[in-house]
Amino acid sequence: MKGTNIGEFEEILLLTVAALSPEAYGFSVKEDVEKRVGRYANLSAIHSCLYRLERKGYLKSRFGEATKRRGGKRKKYFELTAEGMAAIVEAKRVRNSLWDEISLSAIKSS
Repeated sequence: MKGTNIGEFEEILLLTVAALSPEAYGFSVKEDVEKRVGRYANLSAIHSCLYRLERKGYLKSRFGEATKRRGGKRKKYFELTAEGMAAIVEAKRVRNSLWDEISLSAIKSS
């Protein structure tokens, strides 16, 4: 599928947003990535990537209600679009196709 190539970090964020939906916002994505992937994720990098994925049409966003706890600030929630789903489905297809070609016995002997 043309135009759905995504990098590893983008794929991880798209999958995380899909898993957390409808509660996917910057900090929740950061915490989930760190928990699942087991590596530190910079919040600024998370936000930059989420906004980039939104510009690409893979995510859409909405603002939640302002809360006193957040000093009147509203959270920006993200969700996958049809294009975003197509991108992660294609990434999975490509990865699975490559795994299907690998001889596991060859890997074990190396």
